Amino acid sequence: MLTKRTLMATFGAAAIALSTAQTASAASHAFEPTKPIDFVIMAGAGGGADQIARFIQSVAEKMDLTTRPLVPNNKGGGSGAEALIALNGASDPDHTILVTLNSFFATPLRQPGLGIDIQTFTPVAMMGVDPFVLWVHKDSGITTFEQWLDVVKAEDGNYIMGGTGSGQEDSTVIAWMEGTYDISINYIPYDGGGAVAKDLAGQQIKASVNNPAEAKGFYESGDVVPLIAFSDERLAAYPDVRTVKELGNDFSYYNQRAVVGAPGMSDAAAAYYQELFKTIYDTEEWQGYMASESLSPLWLDADQQRDYWATQVQNHKDLFAAMGG
Repeated sequence: MLTKRTLMATFGAAAIALSTAQTASAASHAFEPTKPIDFVIMAGAGGGADQIARFIQSVAEKMDLTTRPLVPNNKGGGSGAEALIALNGASDPDHTILVTLNSFFATPLRQPGLGIDIQTFTPVAMMGVDPFVLWVHKDSGITTFEQWLDVVKAEDGNYIMGGTGSGQEDSTVIAWMEGTYDISINYIPYDGGGAVAKDLAGQQIKASVNNPAEAKGFYESGDVVPLIAFSDERLAAYPDVRTVKELGNDFSYYNQRAVVGAPGMSDAAAAYYQELFKTIYDTEEWQGYMASESLSPLWLDADQQRDYWATQVQNHKDLFAAMGG
């Protein structure tokens, strides 16, 4: 099962401390970027991956961590296929990196014609994992998961939910609910979680399974209400929100928040980016961001990341099979 607890036990955080003294560090690098770094985002604007990429870019700029800037570049089309294709065919692998989510695993499985082998990509950094939460609009009058189920069943396939992409994270969680609770959802795919959150707040859709960071602003303004969390334990930001496990279903699902390099990236460039993102991971800014946005820490070194990829590919194969494809 796709649990954080299992992952944390299997892939313990690396213990190697890296210096943040940039002058000394720069002198030791066999590689330094010579032009702006294409910082590809595997989703549309406003969603969790986009927010994280832009926060990381701001930390790197604020602390003067790179000799050339990280330039965010949203490529969310085709449930992340656009980003995977861009990385796979990058003309300059040493200046091309990707902010990923679980579509890194799911999209190549759902779209085998892409010819993407994620094990050819270059591990850079696992920055944490992001839980999913079921949200409804405050005006729905729904305050419990049981009430929500009753409403969805009564609408008999006409209940409208939105999520990022088709056949990736949001739709996977929704499909799991459909199979587990014998309900039918009218699902609308979006390019990014930001648009999903906005449309739920505007009542163009009736529910979503946005990550906490994506829904945070609308939750704080009172527009949306969390009903259930797909996490191993209750989230600190929502202590009264039960988990699916508390309802008797051994299921949790987390979005990886990771950075990978293009296939063919040189070893020297990989080492540079691995050190850069470990430095960012250890900053007070990133640690504070994880706490405020309900991300769970999960640092993995390069070898652990490759093992994690293989585990997640198999987990998604098993999950898709259990859901009937």
